[in-house]
Amino acid sequence: MKDQVEGDIMNPSRPLGDDYRSRVRTNTRQLAGWTGVWVGTCALMAFGPKFLWNRALVFTLLAIALNICVGIGMVVANKKYLVEQDELQRTIMLNAMGITLGVALIIGIPYSVMSSYDMIPFKADVAHLLMLMGLTYAASNLYGQRRYR
Repeated sequence: MKDQVEGDIMNPSRPLGDDYRSRVRTNTRQLAGWTGVWVGTCALMAFGPKFLWNRALVFTLLAIALNICVGIGMVVANKKYLVEQDELQRTIMLNAMGITLGVALIIGIPYSVMSSYDMIPFKADVAHLLMLMGLTYAASNLYGQRRYR
């Protein structure tokens, strides 16, 4: 069966089988599930101390540990998803991830320095960097989809 999958991926003229599509669909659902749970644990970690347990340190540390564990699960699901993609889709996604990493470093570090020296009228927040990364990934992924199709 592994040879069949490798044959499907390596031979672009041969249509991908239903087994391949089924695995990609399953991995997509699993990645979406892990991502949703991770977002939920982020909300719990951010808002729990204020609204649920009145800043009790032990619960906050538990929420942080839960977030880290679920985050690891999400990374593993993301890797599994990426491995199951065909060669073109994998290339598009890796390019988008590389561009996103580069933009985050190029913008994030000066942004942090500017905030440290009060060069911007507001406090730099990691949420700003996450939004930039999300938008960059989406735009570069869409660009890659159009470029290769």
